[in-house]
Amino acid sequence: MADLKTDVRYIKGIGEQRAKALAKLDIRTLRDLISWFPRRYEDRTEVRRIADLIPGETACVCAMPASAPAVSHIRRGLDLVKLRVVDETGTLDVTFFNQSWLKNSLRPGESYVFCGRAEGPPLRRRMANPIVEPEGRRESTGRIVPVYPLTAGVSRLVLSRSVRQGLDACADILPDVLPDEVRREHQLCRIGYAYENIHFPASFEALDLARRRLAFEELFLFTLGLRRLRQRRETVEVEPFGPVDMEAFYRALPFTLTEAQRRCIGEALGDMASGRPMNRLCQGDVGSGKTMVAAACAYFSVKNGRQAALMAPTEILARQHYEGLAPLLEPLGVRCALLTGSGTAKEKRELSAALAAGEIDFIIGTHALITGGVEYRRLGLVVTDEQHRFGVAQRAALAGKGDHPHTLVMSATPIPRTLALILYGDLDVSVIDQLPPGRQPVQTSFVDGSYHPRIYKFLRRLVGEGRQVYIVCPAVSESEEDDRKAVTEYAAQLQREVFPELRVAYVHGKMKPKEKDAVMTAFAGGETDILVSTTVIEVGVDVPNAAVMVVENAERFGLSQLHQLRGRVGRGKWQSYCVLISDNRNEETRRRLKVMTKTADGFKIAEEDLRLRGPGDFFGRRQHGLPGLRVADIGCDAQLLREAQGAADALLARDPELKSCPAAAERIAELFTEAELAFS
Repeated sequence: MADLKTDVRYIKGIGEQRAKALAKLDIRTLRDLISWFPRRYEDRTEVRRIADLIPGETACVCAMPASAPAVSHIRRGLDLVKLRVVDETGTLDVTFFNQSWLKNSLRPGESYVFCGRAEGPPLRRRMANPIVEPEGRRESTGRIVPVYPLTAGVSRLVLSRSVRQGLDACADILPDVLPDEVRREHQLCRIGYAYENIHFPASFEALDLARRRLAFEELFLFTLGLRRLRQRRETVEVEPFGPVDMEAFYRALPFTLTEAQRRCIGEALGDMASGRPMNRLCQGDVGSGKTMVAAACAYFSVKNGRQAALMAPTEILARQHYEGLAPLLEPLGVRCALLTGSGTAKEKRELSAALAAGEIDFIIGTHALITGGVEYRRLGLVVTDEQHRFGVAQRAALAGKGDHPHTLVMSATPIPRTLALILYGDLDVSVIDQLPPGRQPVQTSFVDGSYHPRIYKFLRRLVGEGRQVYIVCPAVSESEEDDRKAVTEYAAQLQREVFPELRVAYVHGKMKPKEKDAVMTAFAGGETDILVSTTVIEVGVDVPNAAVMVVENAERFGLSQLHQLRGRVGRGKWQSYCVLISDNRNEETRRRLKVMTKTADGFKIAEEDLRLRGPGDFFGRRQHGLPGLRVADIGCDAQLLREAQGAADALLARDPELKSCPAAAERIAELFTEAELAFS
């Protein structure tokens, strides 16, 4: 008998070849298959008469071929199958592209359902490339049809049939992880009904019941897992840090910290003195001063006889941190060093030996900090910058270099509180909600492509005044499939046709790390006037001289991502500008982009982004390391989240070890192990 871990190739009707195709979607087990949920649904329940078809609308119609289909070979690679179909109200001309096999499948006098977009005047209705199936089959028409994420070699029909076979195979083995009393109290359907109707809904009412059940279960398990992570952390005891004269640190700063920075430092130092390992997120807008919170924690750790480590996602950002923090901390007796992948083998050996001997107090670096040969004498604090760029395993690898070191993770991506509850439910959260005084707001404009000549003139003037410019594009290279601006071609065009007298360079994520760092270092050093880039510069070097951020095809980016990009400028003493360019005429898209011109508050922007786009791709790529949500939508399911959290907390209060719910405990262990957060 199959179980949910059974390889899909052993499921009746699937086999080796189809299993290989499904593997492209990361579907390898029976659980993977039945959990590959549709992303949307099409209502094909209504079948119209030909006379009732409306031009421009997609609809289903039941009709019979009036004669045998005719095949025309237009050119190499293009065959057309044409036929006229009829019902009691009229005729419809149907055309299929490159489906010549239909010539022998559609027989005159037999009834078929055609589903497609109707066009043409009443007496000459036509439909191109419709979905077609015999009347009564109801596989692709006559019902609510799920639309799945697909890939090459896996059609909707193949996936739908595979899911059907998967559900049939596990009809009697689906474990219900929700306790009966929870299911009854929250009026949730049974698990078998939920899976059946999320994939093959009998009605929209049944679909709503199924979705609510599965979303609740996700949020319930997620909450239980996060609560247990926190419980596990709170049972660990470490030697509490003692008092330190922090005023010496504050006096050494060339500026006064904001009240928000002081508050966040106080929260972190309180954790480190508590006798429990700190596990805190420091969240603040671009330029809010998170690095000073990290510096204060490092100082506190070193003065308590421990070492501190700060891991940044790029070499150039690590170097920037080192060059900013070492001159500040070394006069206070904190011995600092920089460790990156580009150092020589000898340099790395010497640094590693110094770390192991305790001759370095504060090490700043990249992933090189977690390589096998790097050992620490007494690591007390781990800081990760731009934490969403690291998987949980990488953060854990650095923490594993010490004995339960304190952990501070920093993010300049403002996260709405509702989403933070999910992403960081196992973390304490500090928010720096003030910017240092004196920073000029970046003037933001939203225009269409007709403004390019004026924008180029403006850029030339500012470069003439000594400023530098970022231009961000959504693609690396041009494609025939869309009209997105592409970095490589656009940079060449700008250099050749628009700014031949200026220094134009480009950078993108497909370049080798050393190449990217070289380009960014040249830009930071003032050797480049205009840098054309993908969002690889979203987290990057601080260039106070950069005063303009131009974003092409701005509709392709989320608001939070645009806010991050805007944060690359406005770091110097000059007025800075952000220009968002989009020719998209969609009203919702334009309204979304105009939000950027009205506020510089990253948290307001993040809330709007969550409301408009949902949380599914909040960071561009989900790298925070926690299990993903397949059904629940935090933007729409806030009330369901509160219900699930209440139910989870009530269960843990009466059964902290989940002994009464072994299926839930097992599923949580599976989810969090998959996410590299295995429970010990």
